[in-house]
Amino acid sequence: MNNVFFEIHSGLPREAPGDDASTVRALALAKGLPPKPDILDVGCGPGAQTLVLARATGGLVTAVDNHAPYLDDLRRRAGLAGLQAEIRPVRGSMFELPFEEASFDLIWSEGAIYNMGFDLGLATWRRFLRPHGWLGVSELAWLRDDPPPEPADFWAANYPGIRSVEANLAAIRYGGYAAAGHFVLPASSWWESYYEPVLDRVARLKDKYRGDAEAEAALDLELREIELFRKYSGDYGYVFFVMKRTD
Repeated sequence: MNNVFFEIHSGLPREAPGDDASTVRALALAKGLPPKPDILDVGCGPGAQTLVLARATGGLVTAVDNHAPYLDDLRRRAGLAGLQAEIRPVRGSMFELPFEEASFDLIWSEGAIYNMGFDLGLATWRRFLRPHGWLGVSELAWLRDDPPPEPADFWAANYPGIRSVEANLAAIRYGGYAAAGHFVLPASSWWESYYEPVLDRVARLKDKYRGDAEAEAALDLELREIELFRKYSGDYGYVFFVMKRTD
């Protein structure tokens, strides 16, 4: 199953919904960053947002992921963009970050905190921020109090940690942060750099894995997720949350 997952997800522009404009918009909420800040990008994937952070701030972006091919993609992209000096790829786990406490002015994570869960991510990463440092994350969230049964059942099985925007804002307050702002990513950020490339990849892999029940189940799960978003994009979405550590 993991091999099929990485075949689907290798070489994509992004590994989660997102777009450059949303990264810039979220970054603008982090007011008062120092010149050339020290930034940690957790679960960076192939690093589309890493490049934006480096270009926009001129700081050093340490980009962490535990999947080496994603870091290879990032190195290639950084080279093409002339940003090798501003980006430091590091292979490691977001659960056990290999850094000193209070090392970063800004921690960033787009579409990856779900691997830990929202609350644990906020708690674990807080100690790596300098006093009054910033944290920006995008997270799947319900956009209504009573989601329809079809997407509710799907996400209960595939990401039971999904909850409302209001619940995540409460977790931010309880976790030792002050919320600076939040916004829902546009539907286009799901399609253009994520779902459309995934659809192309799945279509090619369907022939390769025809008759392989386990692989076909993995491919069908991707298609099921995409079809649900097509039907229910007003009921859930990725939400960017930007917050400041309180001390």
